Amino acid sequence: MPVLPPASHDYPRVVKEETRSLAVLAVLIALISAMPLGAVVWIAVSGSTDSLSHVFVNVLPKAASRTFLLVSMTGVLSALFGIATAWLVTTFEFPFRRILSVALVLPLAIPSYIAAYTFVESLDYTGPLQTALRSILGFKTARDYWFPDIRSLSGAVLILSSVLYPYIYLACRATFLMQGRAASDVARTLGSGLWRTLWRIQLPMARPAIVIGLTLVAMETLNDIGAVEYLGVNTITFSIYDSWLNRGSLSGAAQLALVLLAVVIVLISIERIARRRQRFSANRTTSSVNDHVRRPLGFGSGSLAAVACLLPVALGFLLPFAMLVHYASIRLELLAEPKLIKALWNSVQVSGAAALATVMIGFMLAYTHRKDTSHSTRLAGRIASLGYGMPGTVLAIGVLFPLAAFDNTLDAILRAHLGISTGLLLSGSGFAIFYACSVRFLTMAEGTVDAGFQKLSPHLDMAARTLGRNRRQTLLFVLLPNMRPALLTAGLFVFVETMKELSATILLRPFNFNTLATLVYEDASRAQVEDASVAALIIVLVGLIPVLFVSRTMER
Repeated sequence: MPVLPPASHDYPRVVKEETRSLAVLAVLIALISAMPLGAVVWIAVSGSTDSLSHVFVNVLPKAASRTFLLVSMTGVLSALFGIATAWLVTTFEFPFRRILSVALVLPLAIPSYIAAYTFVESLDYTGPLQTALRSILGFKTARDYWFPDIRSLSGAVLILSSVLYPYIYLACRATFLMQGRAASDVARTLGSGLWRTLWRIQLPMARPAIVIGLTLVAMETLNDIGAVEYLGVNTITFSIYDSWLNRGSLSGAAQLALVLLAVVIVLISIERIARRRQRFSANRTTSSVNDHVRRPLGFGSGSLAAVACLLPVALGFLLPFAMLVHYASIRLELLAEPKLIKALWNSVQVSGAAALATVMIGFMLAYTHRKDTSHSTRLAGRIASLGYGMPGTVLAIGVLFPLAAFDNTLDAILRAHLGISTGLLLSGSGFAIFYACSVRFLTMAEGTVDAGFQKLSPHLDMAARTLGRNRRQTLLFVLLPNMRPALLTAGLFVFVETMKELSATILLRPFNFNTLATLVYEDASRAQVEDASVAALIIVLVGLIPVLFVSRTMER
């Protein structure tokens, strides 16, 4: 029988001091995470009135209207894809339903900028589709026939919707499954038809999930820079990039960034309201969740359902993936190119460092919230999670300014006292990208770790303490082993998202520093999509890992 340590009268004081230390550390992390946002506000308000008037008179009206059209139209088409396919795979039984239910998540592995490059290569005038059309019908020039222009607003809507609809599909599929058969069966017994039940019962119950999915689609659309630039769509995000790099107006870019942040804050507020409502609905699900039975469809209607589910998969995954595989197969020699190897190594370094840092910080924040539920720790957690709501271009402005100020101050001090020039230690290295990605994806890591903590009863800590473990031993030998799956999942998600990140990386990378994403961007910008295919395919293959993990979890 183990001998318990003698009780200590100092135990409450020690626990209080440890909790206070964790709270102070959480507040410090929150301040570091919020520093880019404060920098953006400072640059914007300190800019000249001439810059402000130029932004609001000449730049913002056109960019805002294009952004509104792009976000709203992408949201509508993504909702059509996501809701329809989620309803089909959860309500009916038809050929290949099980395979398609998993495949519908695959477009999440395709970054929007890679999808844009492959769509243009496939549907442009020199692409295989129009070439075959001219060959079959005998057309000689583009004036002999009409073909939709993929480099347009409607083309951007199609491309972004085809890779972003899984956000709505995942949310709606989970909600439709939670609804079970009870609500729809009651409606049917009261004389409601299939479509009336969907419109009057199932969709209103799924409205919070739809809003959450639409919010994620809108935020990802606002964050995109590679696709909209390649397709020639002038959004606010592109205007920030253009004002900073092409016009040399950092204050103008920051002022546009504040406008974009205001839009994001509205979207996040809507999402939080919807999330509260979703909890209210989820608490009232019935036991029929576990015995959900799908209605079998006949051959004709089942085939139509299978085709309807296959269409978004073909657009969002099969077409881009097939194009990348084809181009990569004829460019295999690029695997040995030094620039690709160096870009891959840079991507692994930055992504691995960001994953490790966010998992450690996310674990600390989640553990602090588990031990201390005071207002200050909750506020610190919310402030630390602001980064995910900041588009990459906005985050890049906020990161570069304080890092450059630190580098210049340190260099000036060392020059004056020691005659040593340090140069740009932080802003001129991969640290800037690491910092930006860590701030942006900290929410993802902290949320995953916190979900893992919620599965562990608080009584587990108490049981370990009664068996003689102190607080540190409980953390190291009891909680950490049980949290290993959540920590690995969080690290995997952040690693993949950092490897795909382009918006912040393209603005923060130093000279002669390429990641796989920026290497793809450079080659595609020079109309050398074939040369970018190998690097793009590596990004997609890495992105498939968490997507398949999510699909497998949903099937279970």
